[in-house]
Amino acid sequence: MNQNWTEIKITVPAEHAETASSIANMVVPYGIYIEDYRDLEAQALEIAHIDLIDEALLEKDRSTVIIHVYIGPEEIPAEAVSFLKERFESEGVRHKIDMVGCREEDWMNNWKKYFKPIPVGEKLLIRPVWEKEYEAGGRTVLNLEPGIAFGTGTHETTRLCMELIEKYLKPGSDFLDMGCGSGILSVAALLLGADSAVGVDIDPLAVKTAVENAKLNLMENRFEAVCGNLIEKVRGKFNMIAANIVADVVIILSKDTPRYMYEDSIFIISGVVDIREQDVLIEVTKQFEVMERREEKGWIAMALRLKK
Repeated sequence: MNQNWTEIKITVPAEHAETASSIANMVVPYGIYIEDYRDLEAQALEIAHIDLIDEALLEKDRSTVIIHVYIGPEEIPAEAVSFLKERFESEGVRHKIDMVGCREEDWMNNWKKYFKPIPVGEKLLIRPVWEKEYEAGGRTVLNLEPGIAFGTGTHETTRLCMELIEKYLKPGSDFLDMGCGSGILSVAALLLGADSAVGVDIDPLAVKTAVENAKLNLMENRFEAVCGNLIEKVRGKFNMIAANIVADVVIILSKDTPRYMYEDSIFIISGVVDIREQDVLIEVTKQFEVMERREEKGWIAMALRLKK
C-alpha cells in the first residue's frame, strides 16, 4: 500500500459485524473490506463450487470479524479512530483498533496540511488554528483545534448539521449537542447567535477538546461540556438540539429527546447513511415531523420538530 495511506484494522465480535461495518462505512462510505470466516465452507461451495479449503483458512478465528478501513492522505486518521471508538462504545460493541502503514506521529500530524480554512453555510468559516493566513470574506471565523476528537467540518455529516443549525437557530437560543466531539457544533451555534450551549459526550478527551475550542472562540463562559450519559447528566430544556451520530444511536436518543424540548424546539439529526434512512424515519416520525431533509454523498441530515 502507498505509504501515504493509512489502514485501520477493526476487530469486533462476529455477532456485531453488521453494526460495526455500518459505523465503519461512516468513515469511508466508498468501501471497506471485511474478513468474515463464519460461513467459509458454504461460501466455498456456492461461489467456487469446491469443498477443499486451504488449512490456513480453516484455522481462521470464526468468533471475530476484521474490518479494514483505508484512509487517504487527505483524510484525518486520528479523527477517524476517535469517531470509531466513540460510536463503538456508544453501541456497546467490543473492539480492537490497529493502525497499519503509518507511524503514529505521522497520522497524528500529517493530515493537518490538507485541512485548510473552509466556508460552511452562508455565514461561517472554519479555520484550523495553525492556518495563519486566510481571507474570511465577511464570514464569522470559527477557530478550531480538533485534536483527535471527531468534528472538523470536513465530513459531510458535520457540514450538513451546521447548515441546518444556521438556518433554524434563533438568536438567544439555548443549544444542546448530543455527542459533541470536538465541540464544533456548539461553538458554531454560539457564533451564530445562541445564548448558551451544552455539549455532552461519553469520551473524556472529546469533552476536554470541546472546552478548549470554546476558549479559542472566547465562548467558555457560554459553553458547558458534560462527560457521561445524556439522561444521567443533562437537565432542562433547549430551543435547539443536535445529534450528529450513527443511525442506531439517533433512534435510541430520539425516544428521550422530547423531554429536553419546548413545543417549538428544533431537533437536528445527522450521521444517517442513506441505507438506514427509512429505519430512522420509522422511529423518529412517531414523535417528530420532518421540516427539512438534506443529503450529500449518501449522508442524510434532517431538521425535525415535535408533532402537534
